[in-house]
Amino acid sequence: MTSVASFFFGLMVALSFLSLQLALASDPGHLQDFCVADSTSSVLLNGVACKNPSTVTANDFYFRGLHVAGNTSNAQGSMVTPVFAAQLPGLNTLGISLVRIDYAAGGQNPPHTHPRATEILTVLEGSLEVGFVTSNPNNNHFTKTLYKGDVFVFPSNTIHYQRNTNWKAPAVAIAALSSQNPGAITIANAVFGSQPGISADILAKSFSLDVATVNYMQSKF
Repeated sequence: MTSVASFFFGLMVALSFLSLQLALASDPGHLQDFCVADSTSSVLLNGVACKNPSTVTANDFYFRGLHVAGNTSNAQGSMVTPVFAAQLPGLNTLGISLVRIDYAAGGQNPPHTHPRATEILTVLEGSLEVGFVTSNPNNNHFTKTLYKGDVFVFPSNTIHYQRNTNWKAPAVAIAALSSQNPGAITIANAVFGSQPGISADILAKSFSLDVATVNYMQSKF
């Protein structure tokens, strides 16, 4: 190796090492006490822009309403009341949120995923059948019946559900999620109710159904 080539090789190694050191020196944690969401900002971020700290008040860290039962008069017989950064600005960047879930007698929170969060659920009233399914290729189904005070965790991104096992009385649960904006993808809505719709031929083959059945399913969403 010539002296010039050796010089440039050494320079590349040094720059690579410096880049690595700078990356390792970065602080992955919070660099300020809080970043209250500024809903009026037009700045596009992976999250929400921070409100000026000088204008922050205690109300930015406060939410009232989880004592109110959700309206379960719908096809699924359930209602989720979220406390995300959109409802509680002080949650912004903190990586945590909360929901109240109300279930009518026999109601369910249908199969869905949270693309950005793990969920831990506690039953406050009644009993729930819960479960989640693991990823391919095993697709293992873990299910359990929960009663008042019981806790169950749904790993991030897994398809999961809850159903009120009592056909005569409502149920209530509280769930915490590991994101201020966990997102939700309801499987049936996404598959049969997407806009524009997925081709009926594709869905028929995927679910081993005839096209007429798929068309009927899509008409329901």
